[in-house]
Amino acid sequence: MALHLYDTMTRSLRPFRPLTPGRASIYLCGATVQGVPHIGHVRSGVAFDVLRRWLAANGADVLLVRNVTDIDDKILTKAAEAGRPWWEWAQTHERAFSDAYDALGVLPPSAEPRATGHVTQMVTLMERLLDSGHAYAADGDVYFDVRSWPSYGELSGHKVDDVHQGESAATGKRDPRDFTLWKAAKPGEPSWPTPWGAGRPGWHLECSAMAQAYLGTEFDIHCGGLDLVFPHHENELAQSRAAGDAFAGTWLHNGWVTLGGEKMSKSLGNVLSVPAVLERVRPQELRYYLGSAHYRSTIEFSEDALQEAAAGYRRCESFVLRVADRVGRPEKGLLRAEFTAAMDDDLGVPAALAAVHGCVREGNTALEAGDHTAALGAASSVRAMLDVLGVDPLDPRWVAPATGGGHALGVLVDATLAQRTTARAAKDWTTADAVRDLLALAGIDVTDTPDGPRWTVHAKEEDH
Repeated sequence: MALHLYDTMTRSLRPFRPLTPGRASIYLCGATVQGVPHIGHVRSGVAFDVLRRWLAANGADVLLVRNVTDIDDKILTKAAEAGRPWWEWAQTHERAFSDAYDALGVLPPSAEPRATGHVTQMVTLMERLLDSGHAYAADGDVYFDVRSWPSYGELSGHKVDDVHQGESAATGKRDPRDFTLWKAAKPGEPSWPTPWGAGRPGWHLECSAMAQAYLGTEFDIHCGGLDLVFPHHENELAQSRAAGDAFAGTWLHNGWVTLGGEKMSKSLGNVLSVPAVLERVRPQELRYYLGSAHYRSTIEFSEDALQEAAAGYRRCESFVLRVADRVGRPEKGLLRAEFTAAMDDDLGVPAALAAVHGCVREGNTALEAGDHTAALGAASSVRAMLDVLGVDPLDPRWVAPATGGGHALGVLVDATLAQRTTARAAKDWTTADAVRDLLALAGIDVTDTPDGPRWTVHAKEEDH
């Protein structure tokens, strides 16, 4: 396998060498299910779904575990504010995340463990840390002794003296740099029994226990958002290594989605929920947008950028559909060499998409020249490349009725716009304006660009 990946730990591009040839084991930090998912939340799901698909395209058997954090301070707080049981609040938003992942074509994980289902494994891990002198119990709480682990900070680059865990003050801590493994029970909060008293797990403990339970003491890749490098992943690494586990061989982190230069978050109020964005573009277009930047780069969200990406996807889709209509259904064919080289270079999707669009241009030229063999070959390659990125236009998920009619809408709008283009070419402005007015009445906005008309669906206000 020629794949090279940028490892956060070594801060270098390294060849990917799986522990077991032909297999790849991946742990992806999933959602803390405290609210409705926004596009910043699901970017990691899309980015590392592309990794999974590329590994599979290279013949690897991929085992991907994506956890659900269903017990957390924020979940308890928001559930209490809403006057709802914490478990009902968590499960409601877990379903919302599952729906968002599914809408964007993210393949289901091999396993999706919940934190609340793995307290036994967490207790075992704490026992190992206590026995080895890397943890201590105080008044029902259990803490990791940061200074007992000399390698602390190796993932994030933080110096121990500068560490701030961001936790609330705790009287039982020996050192403010220590982090909480287990929180003693508080009135009204859920709790589980342990040898040190009833309580609930700390966030960092959960992922180490679940990763070990499903992937073993050593696995290939640990993924997550850039904001997790510290303290979450640093603490995962420290407690797992201190317990004697080799843990992850490679660490990958995706960049943020920002709005106005700030990380998209609920606390800033700059949230774009997945359902809201899907009122403006189709699911495959949103996936294309989120996946088109390099996974380590920041995406600065704008409506213009979203619509430009949607238009770029539709150019690829339109070519494949025209070939299917004029020549015959193209089956997935060979990947272009430049696409493969880009993907092997730390999942270089921008360069890979340049190869896709180059192939589309070649195919369109061949199609217009009547070279159906070349056009069919180009469309087959386009399908194969877009399939790796999860947006193959002929994938049943994007053309089936279950997509909510998005494909049918696209076909009808494109056909209507073709009538308008013909009218404009004949200087029949009355007909051209009538077509545009009809589309506007249906909630379709049309923008004329040098590359042809672009259309978007706008949400219409309900009558009251």
